[in-house]
Amino acid sequence: MIEDLLPQTVVAVEAYGDEGADAPLYPAEEALVERAVLKRRREFTAVRACARRAMEKLGVPPQPVLPGERGAPLWPEGLAGSMTHCRGYCAAALVRADDLASVGIDAELHGPLPEGVLPAVALPAEADRIARLSGDVPDVHWDRLLFSAKESVYKAWFPLTGKWLDFQEADIDLFADAGEDARGGFRATLLVPGPLVGGRRVDHFTGRWTAEGGLIATAIAVPHT
Repeated sequence: MIEDLLPQTVVAVEAYGDEGADAPLYPAEEALVERAVLKRRREFTAVRACARRAMEKLGVPPQPVLPGERGAPLWPEGLAGSMTHCRGYCAAALVRADDLASVGIDAELHGPLPEGVLPAVALPAEADRIARLSGDVPDVHWDRLLFSAKESVYKAWFPLTGKWLDFQEADIDLFADAGEDARGGFRATLLVPGPLVGGRRVDHFTGRWTAEGGLIATAIAVPHT
Protein backbone atom coordinates (compact mmCIF):
# COMPACT_ATOMS: atom_id res chain seq x y z
CA MET A 1 0.00 0.00 0.00
CA ILE A 2 2.71 2.50 0.99
CA GLU A 3 5.17 1.45 -1.71
CA ASP A 4 2.62 2.23 -4.44
CA LEU A 5 2.60 5.86 -3.27
CA LEU A 6 6.36 6.39 -3.52
CA PRO A 7 9.03 6.44 -6.26
CA GLN A 8 10.60 3.14 -7.29
CA THR A 9 13.84 4.06 -5.53
CA VAL A 10 12.04 3.70 -2.18
CA VAL A 11 11.73 0.32 -0.47
CA ALA A 12 8.66 -0.03 1.74
CA VAL A 13 7.90 -3.01 3.99
CA GLU A 14 4.53 -3.45 5.71
CA ALA A 15 3.16 -5.74 8.39
CA TYR A 16 -0.42 -6.52 9.31
CA GLY A 17 -1.87 -7.80 12.55
CA ASP A 18 0.76 -9.25 14.90
CA GLU A 19 3.34 -9.86 12.17
CA GLY A 20 6.79 -8.94 13.47
CA ALA A 21 5.57 -8.06 16.96
CA ASP A 22 7.70 -10.81 18.54
CA ALA A 23 10.84 -10.12 16.52
CA PRO A 24 14.09 -9.71 18.48
CA LEU A 25 15.26 -6.24 19.46
CA TYR A 26 18.79 -4.95 19.81
CA PRO A 27 19.84 -4.26 23.43
CA ALA A 28 19.66 -0.48 22.98
CA GLU A 29 16.11 -0.82 21.61
CA GLU A 30 15.12 -3.27 24.34
CA ALA A 31 16.15 -0.74 26.98
CA LEU A 32 13.70 1.80 25.56
CA VAL A 33 10.64 -0.43 25.95
CA GLU A 34 11.49 -2.71 28.85
CA ARG A 35 8.88 -0.91 31.00
CA ALA A 36 6.45 -0.09 28.20
CA VAL A 37 2.91 -1.47 28.10
CA LEU A 38 2.50 -4.52 25.86
CA LYS A 39 0.73 -2.62 23.06
CA ARG A 40 3.51 -0.02 22.83
CA ARG A 41 6.21 -2.69 22.91
CA ARG A 42 4.63 -4.75 20.15
CA GLU A 43 4.16 -1.71 17.88
CA PHE A 44 7.73 -0.59 18.54
CA THR A 45 9.04 -4.06 17.70
CA ALA A 46 6.92 -4.69 14.60
CA VAL A 47 7.76 -1.43 12.87
CA ARG A 48 11.47 -1.97 13.49
CA ALA A 49 11.20 -5.44 12.03
CA CYS A 50 9.80 -3.75 8.90
CA ALA A 51 12.67 -1.26 8.90
CA ARG A 52 15.30 -3.99 9.12
CA ARG A 53 13.71 -5.92 6.25
CA ALA A 54 13.83 -2.70 4.21
CA MET A 55 17.51 -2.26 5.07
CA GLU A 56 18.22 -5.77 3.83
CA LYS A 57 16.42 -5.04 0.55
CA LEU A 58 18.72 -2.04 0.09
CA GLY A 59 21.78 -4.15 0.83
CA VAL A 60 22.39 -2.52 4.22
CA PRO A 61 23.13 -4.76 7.24
CA PRO A 62 20.23 -4.67 9.75
CA GLN A 63 20.89 -2.22 12.56
CA PRO A 64 19.11 -0.73 15.58
CA VAL A 65 16.63 2.06 14.90
CA LEU A 66 16.80 4.40 17.87
CA PRO A 67 14.78 7.57 18.39
CA GLY A 68 16.61 10.87 18.04
CA GLU A 69 15.41 14.40 18.64
CA ARG A 70 11.62 14.60 19.04
CA GLY A 71 11.46 10.84 18.53
CA ALA A 72 12.49 10.93 14.86
CA PRO A 73 14.20 7.65 13.88
CA LEU A 74 17.97 7.69 13.48
CA TRP A 75 18.80 5.85 10.26
CA PRO A 76 22.11 4.26 9.26
CA GLU A 77 24.44 6.61 7.41
CA GLY A 78 23.47 6.94 3.78
CA LEU A 79 19.77 6.20 4.30
CA ALA A 80 16.66 8.34 4.67
CA GLY A 81 13.32 7.01 5.74
CA SER A 82 10.13 7.10 7.74
CA MET A 83 8.00 4.74 9.86
CA THR A 84 4.35 4.59 10.83
CA HIS A 85 2.02 2.36 12.81
CA CYS A 86 -1.62 2.22 13.78
CA ARG A 87 -3.81 -0.57 15.12
CA GLY A 88 -3.17 -3.72 13.10
CA TYR A 89 -0.71 -2.15 10.65
CA CYS A 90 2.81 -0.78 10.47
CA ALA A 91 5.25 0.16 7.73
CA ALA A 92 8.74 1.47 7.13
CA ALA A 93 9.97 3.21 3.97
CA LEU A 94 13.70 3.57 3.27
CA VAL A 95 15.70 5.06 0.42
CA ARG A 96 19.33 5.80 -0.26
CA ALA A 97 20.03 9.40 0.71
CA ASP A 98 21.61 9.99 -2.70
CA ASP A 99 18.24 9.27 -4.34
CA LEU A 100 15.92 11.41 -2.19
CA ALA A 101 16.38 14.17 0.36
CA SER A 102 13.60 12.96 2.66
CA VAL A 103 10.60 10.64 2.96
CA GLY A 104 7.48 10.92 5.12
CA ILE A 105 4.78 8.27 5.52
CA ASP A 106 1.72 7.90 7.72
CA ALA A 107 -1.12 5.39 8.11
CA GLU A 108 -4.36 5.81 10.03
CA LEU A 109 -7.51 3.79 10.54
CA HIS A 110 -10.05 4.94 7.96
CA GLY A 111 -12.66 6.60 10.12
CA PRO A 112 -13.71 10.10 11.14
CA LEU A 113 -11.52 12.13 13.45
CA PRO A 114 -12.74 12.38 17.05
CA GLU A 115 -15.00 15.33 17.68
CA GLY A 116 -13.09 18.56 18.20
CA VAL A 117 -9.86 17.42 16.54
CA LEU A 118 -10.41 18.90 13.06
CA PRO A 119 -10.57 22.55 14.26
CA ALA A 120 -7.23 22.03 16.00
CA VAL A 121 -5.66 20.54 12.87
CA ALA A 122 -7.19 22.39 9.93
CA LEU A 123 -6.82 25.94 8.69
CA PRO A 124 -10.14 27.61 7.80
CA ALA A 125 -9.45 27.17 4.07
CA GLU A 126 -8.64 23.49 4.62
CA ALA A 127 -11.85 22.97 6.59
CA ASP A 128 -13.84 24.54 3.74
CA ARG A 129 -12.20 22.27 1.18
CA ILE A 130 -12.77 19.22 3.39
CA ALA A 131 -16.48 20.06 3.58
CA ARG A 132 -16.72 20.26 -0.22
CA LEU A 133 -14.76 17.04 -0.74
CA SER A 134 -16.93 15.21 1.78
CA GLY A 135 -19.96 16.14 -0.26
CA ASP A 136 -18.38 15.11 -3.56
CA VAL A 137 -16.77 11.85 -2.38
CA PRO A 138 -18.54 10.80 0.84
CA ASP A 139 -16.88 7.38 1.06
CA VAL A 140 -13.53 8.95 2.05
CA HIS A 141 -13.07 10.38 5.53
CA TRP A 142 -11.34 13.53 4.33
CA ASP A 143 -10.80 14.87 7.84
CA ARG A 144 -8.74 11.79 8.74
CA LEU A 145 -6.95 12.01 5.41
CA LEU A 146 -5.99 15.63 6.11
CA PHE A 147 -4.63 14.62 9.52
CA SER A 148 -2.57 11.83 7.95
CA ALA A 149 -1.20 14.13 5.25
CA LYS A 150 -0.09 16.62 7.91
CA GLU A 151 1.69 13.83 9.75
CA SER A 152 3.53 12.86 6.56
CA VAL A 153 4.45 16.50 5.96
CA TYR A 154 6.01 16.74 9.41
CA LYS A 155 7.93 13.49 8.98
CA ALA A 156 9.36 14.71 5.67
CA TRP A 157 10.08 18.18 7.08
CA PHE A 158 11.86 17.36 10.33
CA PRO A 159 14.94 15.52 8.96
CA LEU A 160 15.58 18.50 6.67
CA THR A 161 15.20 21.20 9.32
CA GLY A 162 15.45 19.70 12.81
CA LYS A 163 12.58 22.02 13.72
CA TRP A 164 8.99 21.57 14.86
CA LEU A 165 6.24 22.22 12.30
CA ASP A 166 2.78 22.98 13.66
CA PHE A 167 -0.38 21.66 12.05
CA GLN A 168 -1.28 25.26 11.18
CA GLU A 169 2.00 25.90 9.35
CA ALA A 170 1.21 23.89 6.23
CA ASP A 171 -1.83 24.36 3.99
CA ILE A 172 -2.81 21.06 2.37
CA ASP A 173 -4.91 20.81 -0.77
CA LEU A 174 -6.23 17.25 -1.27
CA PHE A 175 -7.64 15.82 -4.47
CA ALA A 176 -8.87 12.48 -5.81
CA ASP A 177 -7.57 11.04 -9.04
CA ALA A 178 -9.96 11.21 -12.00
CA GLY A 179 -12.18 8.14 -11.83
CA GLU A 180 -10.62 7.06 -8.54
CA ASP A 181 -12.58 7.73 -5.36
CA ALA A 182 -10.06 6.17 -3.00
CA ARG A 183 -6.72 7.35 -4.37
CA GLY A 184 -5.23 10.73 -5.14
CA GLY A 185 -2.65 13.30 -4.24
CA PHE A 186 -2.05 16.47 -2.29
CA ARG A 187 0.05 19.61 -2.25
CA ALA A 188 1.30 20.97 1.07
CA THR A 189 2.19 24.66 0.90
CA LEU A 190 4.58 25.58 3.70
CA LEU A 191 3.51 28.75 5.51
CA VAL A 192 6.91 29.20 7.17
CA PRO A 193 10.33 29.32 5.48
CA GLY A 194 10.97 25.87 4.07
CA PRO A 195 14.17 23.80 4.16
CA LEU A 196 17.09 24.34 1.83
CA VAL A 197 17.48 21.29 -0.42
CA GLY A 198 20.32 21.34 -2.90
CA GLY A 199 20.69 25.08 -2.36
CA ARG A 200 17.03 25.71 -3.20
CA ARG A 201 14.41 26.87 -0.73
CA VAL A 202 11.52 24.38 -0.74
CA ASP A 203 8.14 26.07 -0.35
CA HIS A 204 5.89 23.03 -0.76
CA PHE A 205 5.76 19.23 -0.68
CA THR A 206 3.69 16.99 -2.92
CA GLY A 207 2.35 13.62 -1.87
CA ARG A 208 0.06 10.73 -2.66
CA TRP A 209 -2.69 9.01 -0.68
CA THR A 210 -4.84 5.89 -0.77
CA ALA A 211 -7.76 4.53 1.23
CA GLU A 212 -8.14 0.76 1.22
CA GLY A 213 -8.61 -2.17 3.54
CA GLY A 214 -9.91 0.00 6.36
CA LEU A 215 -6.79 2.20 6.30
CA ILE A 216 -5.72 5.57 4.98
CA ALA A 217 -2.08 6.02 3.97
CA THR A 218 -0.19 9.11 2.85
CA ALA A 219 3.36 9.48 1.57
CA ILE A 220 5.76 12.24 0.55
CA ALA A 221 9.07 11.94 -1.30
CA VAL A 222 11.28 15.06 -1.34
CA PRO A 223 13.69 15.14 -4.30
CA HIS A 224 17.12 16.72 -4.16
CA THR A 225 16.34 19.16 -6.99
